[in-house]
Amino acid sequence: MARGQTCQTAGDMDPATASALTATARRLYDMAARGDSASLRQNAMASLASNFSGIESAVKDNQPNLTGVQAAPRPPFLLKAEGTAPLQRAEFLCGIFGAQGQTRDSAVFVIPNLPPGNYGIVTLDAASPQGAYTVSFVLQQQGNEWKLGGFYAKPAQISGHDGNWFASRAREFKTKGQLHNSWFYFGEARELLVPVPFMATAATDRLYDEMQAQKPADLPPLDLTASGKTYRVTDLFPIPVGHDFDLVVRYQSADVSDTGKTFQDNTAVMKALVAKYPEFRDAFAGIVARAVEPSGRDYGSMLAMKDIK
Repeated sequence: MARGQTCQTAGDMDPATASALTATARRLYDMAARGDSASLRQNAMASLASNFSGIESAVKDNQPNLTGVQAAPRPPFLLKAEGTAPLQRAEFLCGIFGAQGQTRDSAVFVIPNLPPGNYGIVTLDAASPQGAYTVSFVLQQQGNEWKLGGFYAKPAQISGHDGNWFASRAREFKTKGQLHNSWFYFGEARELLVPVPFMATAATDRLYDEMQAQKPADLPPLDLTASGKTYRVTDLFPIPVGHDFDLVVRYQSADVSDTGKTFQDNTAVMKALVAKYPEFRDAFAGIVARAVEPSGRDYGSMLAMKDIK
């Protein structure tokens, strides 16, 4: 904070700035809802416009969920980073903080490698027929204009369930002694409760503390044995797949070019995982196994939980 990292909430900033941020976000949202990546690029910072493929893909993926949907903007945030060089870890404390940390209306943003400047963060809620979505824009001030610096679109619910529902389920799993299910559901709750990955609130801080207090001791990396063969698991994480909530397991493989053999390995890993952690049957609709070569190339397959026997 000594380097001049400050944040203003909508109530702190002057009305003209708040209005400009909200109006810019509305205009950019309309472009995204139309799938108009060309106009978004024209309104982006130069550094982003020169490498816009990621934004184009995100817009294309999310357009079906946004077309024809009127979005409601949340109050914006104004972040000010002073200095002459990018900040390795810019941390912005927004709103009122109490003796115990964050309060109901506060927020913290942590952004790595942030160049000095004025930034706005505006989130819009889109009640799509496909479910509730949030669309967030990071804006950078250039002269009298606000330029696009980041685009984040994500579901706010999975199969109609929001972050608070996942947190309640996590506590139920904890009560049953299913600490792995609880861990993953707490993580998904935190993911759903914030519109951008670099934001934290009082609610997500509390969930983080709950997670850490009962963190399983045997999270990856770990070894699974099946049919006399040992598989090195490098990662486990949940993922929404359509209306389902599945679990992804990534493991090391010397070679995935023989897809038939790799499919058999994937199946063996899924069966071994569920045999080791039968609680997963209560929490996930299916398992996705991904064999990963040293080069990073991978091969994945999925089975519904009812088919893993």
